[in-house]
Amino acid sequence: MDIDVLGALAVRENGISITPTAPKPRQVLALLALHADQVVPVSALIEELWAGEPPRSARTTLQTYVLQLRALIAGALERGTATGPGPGAGDDDTPTGTAAGTGAGRVVRTAKDILVTLPGGYLLSSGGGTLDVREFDRLAGTGYRAMDAGDFPGAARLLREALALWSGPAFADVQGGIQLDMETRRLEETRLCALDQRIEADLRLGRHRELLAELTVLVTRYRTHENLHGQFMLALHRSGRRGEALDVYQRLRATLVRELGLEPSIALRRLQRSILMAGPESPAEAHAEPGGERLVRV
Repeated sequence: MDIDVLGALAVRENGISITPTAPKPRQVLALLALHADQVVPVSALIEELWAGEPPRSARTTLQTYVLQLRALIAGALERGTATGPGPGAGDDDTPTGTAAGTGAGRVVRTAKDILVTLPGGYLLSSGGGTLDVREFDRLAGTGYRAMDAGDFPGAARLLREALALWSGPAFADVQGGIQLDMETRRLEETRLCALDQRIEADLRLGRHRELLAELTVLVTRYRTHENLHGQFMLALHRSGRRGEALDVYQRLRATLVRELGLEPSIALRRLQRSILMAGPESPAEAHAEPGGERLVRV
């Protein structure tokens, strides 16, 4: 099974989509897909679907959605089997036994083997297929380790590969409830962390001019994100655009004060002072001190 959640939801078995169009079953599949190969409690699914106000028939209705998903899985299995009809979705909502083998030891998975009922919840078995969020975590983690080791070319490459897995906001076409909204925010934060570190690696490699267009868009989208604004200031200053770098600081400060009642961080104020004190043609260089606070040296 191949699962994509970093953008539009796409779940495929044998290359055939099993993603339902109805909103509620789609929510159930989205939560199961994000936690593929892990048990998702019935309570979490009910909270996702009905936001703390479940009907009396909540468990029965959830079982109906599970059966609908199994029917889609069974259809994909049948279409993907070249040797005849595949297994059905089953008539009830109970766990299955071991899948039967056919031919030369070939294991046939049934719909119940893929969407499994377990005590207290359900599990979507990926069967060793791909999961974009899992691959993102692997690439991003390797990229962070490369950053820590000072391998900035490797870090930039790995983090760029990780970010390329995103085709839009997570679960972009799913009407999310409490659980999915929380997971979407968490995933967006992981994407922003990877983006921040990839830009940092590119700055270390002297790619400040190449970053200007991207950072122009990012600071407009994330109007209170200090790291992105600091990186934009640094890229502008290194490109000989000192006045524009200082303007970015003033716009950020005005936004923070107006919307959050906060002043910019110490690190960002230090960057602004360094740019003010530097000559127009003297690029600032970013580095980190042991405490992790990003500083500048002129």
